[in-house]
Amino acid sequence: MKTRVVITGLGVVAPNGVGISEFSEALKIGKSGISFHQELKDLNFSCQIGGVPKITDELKSKYFTELQLRGFNSSGILYGCISGIDAWQDAGFEMNSNSELDYDTGLIFGTGTSGVEKFREAIYKLDEGNVRRLGSTVVLQTMASGVSAYLSGMLGLGNQVTTNSSACTTGTEAVLMAFDRIQNGRAKRMLVGSCSDYGPYLWGGFDAMRVMTYKYNDNPENGSRPMSASASGFVPGSGAGALVLESLESALERNAKIYAEVLGGEVNSGGQRQGGTLTAPNPEAVKRCIQKALEHSNIESKDIDYINGHLTATSKDALEIENWTKALQRNGTNFPFINSTKSLVGHCLAAAGAIECVASIIQLKDQFIAPNENCEDLHPDIERLISSKSIPKHKIDSDINIIAKASFGFGDVNACVLFKRFIA
Repeated sequence: MKTRVVITGLGVVAPNGVGISEFSEALKIGKSGISFHQELKDLNFSCQIGGVPKITDELKSKYFTELQLRGFNSSGILYGCISGIDAWQDAGFEMNSNSELDYDTGLIFGTGTSGVEKFREAIYKLDEGNVRRLGSTVVLQTMASGVSAYLSGMLGLGNQVTTNSSACTTGTEAVLMAFDRIQNGRAKRMLVGSCSDYGPYLWGGFDAMRVMTYKYNDNPENGSRPMSASASGFVPGSGAGALVLESLESALERNAKIYAEVLGGEVNSGGQRQGGTLTAPNPEAVKRCIQKALEHSNIESKDIDYINGHLTATSKDALEIENWTKALQRNGTNFPFINSTKSLVGHCLAAAGAIECVASIIQLKDQFIAPNENCEDLHPDIERLISSKSIPKHKIDSDINIIAKASFGFGDVNACVLFKRFIA
């Protein structure tokens, strides 16, 4: 028998809520975290709206010392550390700088680009010939594994500590990497998640690609429109999500709160073949990823009650739904419930998978389906595939047992994980 893996802690820093309580309430009432940003307008962005978590100086001081905050200018690492520590404490552990080294617990925390603002600051100082004024933390704040380095030191984690990076798939992939390590007996616990910086220097490239919406600068909360006929591109977001994965044996030994069980999943790539490109998925690889995830989890497609989709509010949304119908062999009124957390927070890029995994677990625990905001005009290609009843416009209470969460990222990479309600 392979080791069963459960989730015992959650943390989140999202545009519409910082902390599990605030984020949960936002999901239930359909509260958006997307707003207008004058900075983007001043820089001549086409898309001048985005999702940015609200972090006060008072909140920062609860997680970081004054010394740690001196010269600190990496929003992604900030978000990652807050969500990671929250998940750790939610699982019943303490943050203690004098704690013993914990060889049973590891960390996989992903990101896309780390410390963009700090890197920009460093470039200006270098261009001015002030290399000695870069400061002692510039390397730590700009290296991809900076978030893992900060978190592991703050918590004293002695198992594998690393950072993964797979575009929009990063957070979901991190969950499956940690699941494999625990299931194979290499760790008792793993703190996992992903984060993404805020800012124009990260979002600018997407604006240049014309994949972000430009039609809702005067109406930000209506801008993120997954599965909508009037969707015109994604809204950028930022933040972080974190989860503590643990062997069931370890969780029961310490009488831990258990949110859900991780059944399994799959990670693959479309190889940029058969219609797949750097920015578009290979449909055959997507379907294979979903089907293999079910196979590895020992469940059938009929067992899935709800899907948390990738669904970014681009032209690929209808293709994603089509891939789900073919992979599951379910369509029309037989299709499970599906929603996109991005309608409330935007596309949080490398942080998206982790934030959406947290959102999925919250819905599983509290037995509800969060609303698909801005989807009153369902795309006709989607309406031909599945019933509109599968796409709730308002929160509904529902008996959910198994959730499928998938992410499909730039570079034609895919991940799908299955979560099950845990009943002792």
